[in-house]
Amino acid sequence: MSKAPIAKPTESELEILQVLWQHGPTTVRFVNDELSQKREVGYTTTLKLLQLMLDKGLVLRDDDSRTHVYRAAVRQEETQGMLLDRFVEAAFGGSAMKLVMQALGNRRTSKEELRQIRTLLNEIENDKPATEKGGPDELA
Repeated sequence: MSKAPIAKPTESELEILQVLWQHGPTTVRFVNDELSQKREVGYTTTLKLLQLMLDKGLVLRDDDSRTHVYRAAVRQEETQGMLLDRFVEAAFGGSAMKLVMQALGNRRTSKEELRQIRTLLNEIENDKPATEKGGPDELA
């Protein structure tokens, strides 16, 4: 039985998911405080976004206490993968090579980043999963 596709989060929803992925289950107030560090966001706006995200299946809510606690209902890696796949298809015609060439050509890449990219490419060439031997998590 296949899973339902992940709903595509908006930019604001993605900001909220980043807070939940980084800090785990938390309150609307905490999410709002974190978002407000980057730009002014009203509490009711954050609450409404979380309610919409609950309806979309992006978050889950614990109603056991007076203060509702929200947590991400989607995995970070799955969401990033889905968004990247859509972006590569829409912006680069599905070409990973065009994406990489654009990314490397538009900014200075450190020697360490290039070393990690080479290691990842070697692992891919040798048919080894990227999660072994310090895969893409080290690329961050």
